[in-house]
Amino acid sequence: MISGRQKDYEQCLTWIKPSFLWMMYRCGWGAKADQETVLAVEIDRGGFDWALRNACLSHHDPDEHPDRGAWQRQLKGTPARVQWDPERDLRLQALPYRSLQLGLAGEASRRYADEWTVAITDVTPLAHEIHARVRAGDLAAAAALLPEERPYPAPEGTPGLGRVS
Repeated sequence: MISGRQKDYEQCLTWIKPSFLWMMYRCGWGAKADQETVLAVEIDRGGFDWALRNACLSHHDPDEHPDRGAWQRQLKGTPARVQWDPERDLRLQALPYRSLQLGLAGEASRRYADEWTVAITDVTPLAHEIHARVRAGDLAAAAALLPEERPYPAPEGTPGLGRVS
């Protein structure tokens, strides 16, 4: 799943959210303003791994960087950002484990658009159908409609991986 978001005035990132339910949390089941369309973007695994290998955490973590200045220098020099957020359930409540969000800028954004994208599918109707079943209290039927998701074997060196695995 994707959404575009401007992190600050100098850096525009495209965020990849591999978790369907995390994306539903972010876009309010496709009902939030300017987020009414939900696209599933299939990308090349090699490209996704390249982005992870060339990423920096989106926040300072003293276990990964000796000081805030070192993190800021690395952040400025990398084309991708990794952020770990709580995974979500069908009611969009936080779960006790994390889901990866991957922000792309510069070279990573260009490669994503020009090289890595394999297919784009509008999943807005699916999001609305699942949400309707959740609102009706039929969580089993809603769960049956969820896209299949499997744990991704992130490459060694993925920022923050040691804290979430």
